[in-house]
Amino acid sequence: MAGAKVKGQVKTPFGRLTFGVMLGYGLMMVALMTPATLLLTFKMIEIDPNGYTSSYGLVAGIGAFFALIGNPLGGAISDRTINRFGRRRTWILLGPLVGSAALLMIGWTSSLWLIIVGWAIAQLFFNFGMAAYTALIPDQVKEEKQGTISGLLGMSLPLGIVVGMVLMTLLPDVSSAAKWTLIAAIGIVGPIISLFLIQEGKVEIIREHNTVVPLGEKLSKIYPSPRRFPMFSWAVASKFLMMMGYCSSLYLTVMLVNRMGYTEAQATSSVATVNIISTIAMALTSIFGGMLSDKFRKQKPFLYMSAFIMVIAVLIFAFVPHYLAYVIASAVLGLGFGCFSAVDMALVARILPRKEDSAKDFGIMNVANALPQSIVPAIAPLLLSAGTSIGIGSWTFFYLVLAIFTAIGMISIKPLPEVGEPVATENGTETAGIGLAAGNIN
Repeated sequence: MAGAKVKGQVKTPFGRLTFGVMLGYGLMMVALMTPATLLLTFKMIEIDPNGYTSSYGLVAGIGAFFALIGNPLGGAISDRTINRFGRRRTWILLGPLVGSAALLMIGWTSSLWLIIVGWAIAQLFFNFGMAAYTALIPDQVKEEKQGTISGLLGMSLPLGIVVGMVLMTLLPDVSSAAKWTLIAAIGIVGPIISLFLIQEGKVEIIREHNTVVPLGEKLSKIYPSPRRFPMFSWAVASKFLMMMGYCSSLYLTVMLVNRMGYTEAQATSSVATVNIISTIAMALTSIFGGMLSDKFRKQKPFLYMSAFIMVIAVLIFAFVPHYLAYVIASAVLGLGFGCFSAVDMALVARILPRKEDSAKDFGIMNVANALPQSIVPAIAPLLLSAGTSIGIGSWTFFYLVLAIFTAIGMISIKPLPEVGEPVATENGTETAGIGLAAGNIN
């Protein structure tokens, strides 16, 4: 299919855009990740005290499917939303609004099926918002600054987790329903405030029409052809595998209750402490990793180093069952993941095949980022059971499998193009990092 041009793209000043995206995206992550890492576990313990590990896996697994379709679907819809309010700003508002309403429903129900429905809706529409936010990078940011803003945006997820953990620690005697209500409110207030900072208007997408469009090209509009754009598929694979390792930390609440016998209050306090330490570590490498990759015009060495550090961290979780070891492992994991998330997002911005589909394609990448957050809890009961059956130890086997995922992710970085190497785009082969269309939409 012939290429397309985006005309009329408004550019928000870099500092203002960065602050707006971090604020809105970060508070949206408070709303999504606080349930994923804490509240959903306790909700399942509350309504299913004897089978919460399985029921939590069921809820998370169904939510995983909607996370899978939410980001690319939301991105594709965002790409094609043409109005004066802005194609990204529209879904920055609507996605979190519906997602927050779903969280409110979860908080006030005791029905497993309503929780399943609510979590599915929350995953779907918060992912609409995520796709819109991340698409602002190739839309509005010059390539030489994409590593910097990617590093800062990478901090939004861990900061969101920490803010949520601290809030829950400060509210030990507050009812479950009230906690869910607070989190839902945060999930929409942040994006609304960001809309006053992010500038965007109506764009015009100028397409060159073909008389006959082959079926293969129609399908490639859903997912970029692996044959024509293999680097994109390698980037999806590496992101997914690395996130499987990082999400070992997201099962910490269940692990402390099930493996270490912690109470809800003890688990909440412990998880908050661990996440604060991890976020500090992540902040160092996320910000400086993105800046250094921009300065040295190199990305793959930073990705390899990050992946190796993450493997070590997950192995500590596997073989050292002690709370102090978990604190150390979380800090090490934060160091690795902070750098990886910053540099990887900048790399992805370079290799997007079509600028007119940037949100949809970034949405596919965000699936690789978001899906493991649901898959890990969903497969955990199977891995724990398998570990017991083969005599390795349930939790050791669980973390060992996630370490293997991470190691494979490190290997899958190899085919990705370094800055300055050729990259296939819709308009032909271009040089990665030099005038790449996806990073310079006008």
